[in-house]
Amino acid sequence: MDQAEVAALKAMMEWEGQRNAPPAGFPALPDLPAGRYTSPEYFALEQAHIFRKAWLFAAHIDEIPEPGCFMRWDNAGEPLIIVHGMDGEVRAFYNTCRHRGAPVVTVDRGKSPRLMCGYHNWTYKTDGTLVGVPETRDFLNLDLTCRSLIGVRCERFGNVVFVNFDDNAVPLLEWLGPLAEEWAEFGFDRVRLAARHSFDLKCNWKVAMEANMEVYHVPFIHPDTVAPLVDSKRNFNTLYPHGHARMLAPPPPQTNREHVRAIDSPPEWQQIETVGELGRTCTQSYTLFPNWVSPLSSYFIPPLVFWPTSLTTTRLELVTMALDWGDGPAPDLWTVPDASQPNGRAMSSIIQEDTQFGEAIQRSMESSGFRSVPLSYQEARIYYFHQNCDAMIGAERIPAELRVEPVLDQAWVWPRDPRRESVLAG
Repeated sequence: MDQAEVAALKAMMEWEGQRNAPPAGFPALPDLPAGRYTSPEYFALEQAHIFRKAWLFAAHIDEIPEPGCFMRWDNAGEPLIIVHGMDGEVRAFYNTCRHRGAPVVTVDRGKSPRLMCGYHNWTYKTDGTLVGVPETRDFLNLDLTCRSLIGVRCERFGNVVFVNFDDNAVPLLEWLGPLAEEWAEFGFDRVRLAARHSFDLKCNWKVAMEANMEVYHVPFIHPDTVAPLVDSKRNFNTLYPHGHARMLAPPPPQTNREHVRAIDSPPEWQQIETVGELGRTCTQSYTLFPNWVSPLSSYFIPPLVFWPTSLTTTRLELVTMALDWGDGPAPDLWTVPDASQPNGRAMSSIIQEDTQFGEAIQRSMESSGFRSVPLSYQEARIYYFHQNCDAMIGAERIPAELRVEPVLDQAWVWPRDPRRESVLAG
């Protein structure tokens, strides 16, 4: 990020801290319909059109580090295999044998130059090609070239692997848009996978995710953890194409820097030396539509990824990526050791603070007292997220009482922004 852009963003954060109302011309945000969190019909539309069309985080290359390595992945409701091919390419396939539908892979991870279905030993190369069928004499006109594993779009951003079920989806880099350029300084091609743990939450996935898409709640829920890092008054949000967004905020003016360092920059962690001034001095958190939220800093890339498992349940993945830690303990921003948990980890205090109300909120939302959701200017990222959910589903498919009005038009989406034009011109 060049110095002119750094200066502009600093000016915008200061403007946010001094304003007494939303910016001139900013649209009033209509209430979100309550049913978006409780309707089985809307949930089915999300599954069919959002999670089948968007680029989704699947893996880190460390999980399949060498040719022949593979892993199972089914976070989006479809059983896949992510494979590091013998030719060096990373691919994704449905974990479904082309014979009678048995899973080709039945272990979470492994390594083999061939993938063999255990049911009848149909065998595939790591590029998905069917190369072995027992008793071929009993099959008439079986063309092996037509029976390869069915692939799913699979592309990488640095060391991070994404999948997309839509054959016609735009390429990953086009989907990321300006985020790809902004993220270049954070070393996505150099960070290792330090930790990846999952936890089940008893609430709709949007309830869980939206707790991480605004800082309105920070002074009240996070007084000792996040509040020392983030000045919620000087929080500046940017909306990007495809539903992505960024929150940028400096620390409070009187913050205790030693306290901050103890929270977000442990001395044993390596700094990513290419990170610029804002990444070193401010908190910036990105929403990568549809289900990834991540602060990025000079010490880590720690996405929180929200997977709907039913209308009222969510699997939260807590991931930490960082530079090589050598012989020391692997960095883990989001979880702490806990022998009582199935994976030996428990959510950190910050995550517990964000998730503590999820189940109660979900129960409350299902009551007759929950009618709609009014959102403030500070919560525009959430409204924009909902707008893009409807855009991906197609408004014509959504019952009128569940739709969101698209009031945040292109005038407020990067690279346009009336706020910047006004503040920087004046």
